[in-house]
Amino acid sequence: MAKVETALTKMLNIDYPVIMAPMFLVSNARMVIEACNAGIAGAIPALNYRTDAEFRKALDEIKAATDKAYGINLITNKSNMRLEEQLKTCVEYRVPFIITSLGSPQGVINVCKPLGIKVFADVIDLEYAKKVEAMGCDAIIAVNKEAGGHAGRISPRDLITTLVQHCKIPVISAGGVGNGKQMKQMLDYGACGISIGSPFIASTEAPVTEDYKMACVNYGAKDIVMTTKLSGTPCSVINTDYVKKIGTQQNFVEKFLNSNKKIKKWTKMITYYKGMKALEKAAFGATYQTMWCAGPSIEYVHSIRPVKQIANELTSEFENSLN
Repeated sequence: MAKVETALTKMLNIDYPVIMAPMFLVSNARMVIEACNAGIAGAIPALNYRTDAEFRKALDEIKAATDKAYGINLITNKSNMRLEEQLKTCVEYRVPFIITSLGSPQGVINVCKPLGIKVFADVIDLEYAKKVEAMGCDAIIAVNKEAGGHAGRISPRDLITTLVQHCKIPVISAGGVGNGKQMKQMLDYGACGISIGSPFIASTEAPVTEDYKMACVNYGAKDIVMTTKLSGTPCSVINTDYVKKIGTQQNFVEKFLNSNKKIKKWTKMITYYKGMKALEKAAFGATYQTMWCAGPSIEYVHSIRPVKQIANELTSEFENSLN
């Protein structure tokens, strides 16, 4: 029986209306299992696995350890050349829910909905939310301007209230939540759940370097900046000395290449690929090129702890805020 009942807890049969957000390079099977054991849902980007065999091994690990709801994040634009293979594997394993990002969810919906697999789509505004609702999404993930990684442009309150007012499907808030009081605030705005990522980067189970984890401990909300250098799309990172050195805006040549109609598709793919490789290098190895994705909610990260402890503290604070 769910301890806090919302549309999200009912859909996923979880105790608390929380998804541990899928984080590029960070999320892994161990983290998802521990999240599930804490009464919330966990999710992983399929792109965190280089091969289908590695992806399947992770899904086997999760299924062997828990029967709770977990999700997979699929990048659905042309930069993800493995989408078809990843979706096929998700279907074969009957993954409970899929989160689509950076592209149309239509193909994923067409395949998954007849099988009972829930599909949630990342959106940053009402226009796109209405499109994915019409496609048949089960819920929309409202990515606001305080999200880690690829963030939106609108404040949590304005985005949630607008989507709730104009859409008929449930709204899950993503961005800017680092404690239980803020979780309740998102529900008060009308969200049915919260997707929380950055606080879980500084977890003992996360596979990234201690430097990355300690950056989440030592830096705060004021140290988060938006950069277009990683993927061409605004992305929130910690303002390290290296980020300060290279700047956060694309230079003249980069802007020109991204605006040229004939080559911008290929330029964006190359920019995205190079940016993701830079993040990977910084996340797993010692390098002066420290580009670490995170959101303002690292303000509430004060130590490196197990996933289950982080989740338990969040949900305990949330329960206390309801009284």
